[in-house]
Order: sequence, then C-alpha cells, then structure tokens
Amino acid sequence: MHWLLDDAQQNYPQQLKDLIDRDGPLSVPGAYNPMASIMARNVGFEALYFSGAAFSAGLGIPDIGLFTLDQLTQAVRDVVRASGLPLIVDADTGFGEPVNVFKTVRDLEDAGAAAIQIEDQVMPKRCGHLDGKTVVPAEEFVQKLRAASHARREALIVARTDSKAIYGMDEAIRRGRMYRAAGADIIFPEALETPEEFRAYADAVDGPLLANMTEFGKTPYLSADEFCALGYKIVIFPVTAMRVAAKATEMAFQELHATGTQTGLLDKMQTRAELYQLIEYDRYTETDASFANE
Repeated sequence: MHWLLDDAQQNYPQQLKDLIDRDGPLSVPGAYNPMASIMARNVGFEALYFSGAAFSAGLGIPDIGLFTLDQLTQAVRDVVRASGLPLIVDADTGFGEPVNVFKTVRDLEDAGAAAIQIEDQVMPKRCGHLDGKTVVPAEEFVQKLRAASHARREALIVARTDSKAIYGMDEAIRRGRMYRAAGADIIFPEALETPEEFRAYADAVDGPLLANMTEFGKTPYLSADEFCALGYKIVIFPVTAMRVAAKATEMAFQELHATGTQTGLLDKMQTRAELYQLIEYDRYTETDASFANE
C-alpha cells in the first residue's frame, strides 16, 4: 500500500478493532516520524502509536502540552499516509474542555487516526512516570469522554488515567470503570508498578486494556506476552525507537565533530540503496515517466 501512488482507502478503526479481537497481545511501537512508521510496517508490526512525548522531544520541547492541535494533526496525517497502518494517537488532555475535545477527535479522525487517547491530568500535564502529577476530578473527565464518544465516527477512544500514583489503586479502578461507562473503548492505567498491580487492575476493570512499556519509568520491564497473561491486550512501546535513534544520532555527531569525516560511520549507516528501497524511490520515477508515455 502506498498512499500517493496506490490511492488505497483504509478503514483504520475497523482494522484496529479486528487486531484487538484476535488472540494474543498486540504489540504497538511508537513511530516518531513517517520514515520510522514505514520501517515498523516493513518488519511486521500491524499497528502504531504516536507518542506526545516523542513528538514533543522531536520539536525540542518538553512533554507538557506545548504543541498545538494543528501540529499534531498534520504529523498524524503524514504518519498514517506513510505507513498505511492503524495509528493510536496520544492527544494528551484533549486540547481543552469538552467542546475542544470534540474538535480534537474530529480533526484527528479526519487525519486518519484509528484511536484517540486522552488523559485525566491537569494542564500543564507531565510525563506519566514523573512525580508531581495532578488529575482533574473524575466527573470532569467523564464530560470530555462523552464529548469524544459523541464526536467520533468510527475511531476508538482510549482513556488514560494517571490517578493511581496520586490517589492509589482503588481510585484508578473507580475511574477506569467510570471512563468505560462514559464511552471509552480502551482503558489505559498509567504508571502501575508491579505485575500484581497490573493483574489486580485487569481483574477489576472489564474490556480491552492498554499497558505502557516505556523505558526508565515506574513500570517493570515486561514482555508483550507477559502483559497479555496479566490481562492487557495492547502493549505500547512509545519512545523506544526514538530513544535509540537519538542516541545513534548523538554518537554520529560526536564522531563527525571529533574526526572531521564520516568514514568511521559508514558501516553504521543506512545505505543510499536501502533508503531508496524504503521510500520506494523507483516507483516515483517510474510513475513520473509514465505520464510522458501516455
């Protein structure tokens, strides 16, 4: 599938629903730009995650809700077009009050999002695995979820709660149940700290659950299969690829600055031929040439 050359029409929300309904875990890597999304597709991933933390970092700003809805919408459109895969989009706190959430969901679904995630933090929000978070009253967030559920045509709604770190497991469970009743399709309890907590939450909250397997946070390193055994259908790896790419880029700059040449990096690079194959360069030139031959 190629969005520009094939003009394929995709029902991304239905594709994501079908993946959730299958047996076994759904591993979903973070795709921080369109080229990364193609790579993820080519190695076999069937759905992608667009992380607000990764997007913020790529813009050179912290993950505290500084990018705009228009910036996010364009980035989502580019990733969906490049990958042709269902994309779960992190929309932070929804860009405002219920009527703003309504617009957020409409805009992101129009851009191709298969699922839109919003969270119950107070703005300015913080990374879910940092201390010092605050959350809005559950009843206030329910209004946002009602707006999101009303606005969506087919897209799934993911409700993230950051309340466990603040008020404990009982409140996180209460919110998960409330958010499900308000229209959320998938519940995302953020920053649980032990396998036992993940299991207790899954036992208490019905329906599809999402686990966040981020690095350097409060959650222990568990595999997708281990999360599935604990009751979690979707496992996201939101910033893994970006962190690896950023470290490699830093090392490349250090080498180039120190030596004045890139020759010591050649065996660590994607070649020109590999890049052109990835982005289907030849298909563009062949398509261009075909117009002259008609």
